[in-house]
Amino acid sequence: MNTIKKEARRQRIKKGIRKRVRGTAERPRLTVFRSNTSIYAQIIDDERGLTLSSCSSRIKQIGEQKISKTEQSTLVGRLLAEKAKAAGISRVVFDRNGYRYHGRVKALADGAREGGLEF
Repeated sequence: MNTIKKEARRQRIKKGIRKRVRGTAERPRLTVFRSNTSIYAQIIDDERGLTLSSCSSRIKQIGEQKISKTEQSTLVGRLLAEKAKAAGISRVVFDRNGYRYHGRVKALADGAREGGLEF
């Protein structure tokens, strides 16, 4: 029962965030999805409805390492920033997707900043 309440709460918060946060061609949206075991991030241009770049903790070079989920999140952020730089993206808007800006979500954002993304 609590998981249903938590998910409904997150969806309500997410809806409020998405009213304010839009990804454009000049400044796409970096969105985060966090599961119990993995973390996923995408850079999306909402005007065209395209995913420009994506990364997750399930790829080999991150998933094989014996590190904590928070450290994996930092690596995902850095790798996503590298991919974005290669695609010519330097500025994004951050969409935390209803999650608190804390722990793995914050680690991913910090890793993306370290990698050179600006938001």
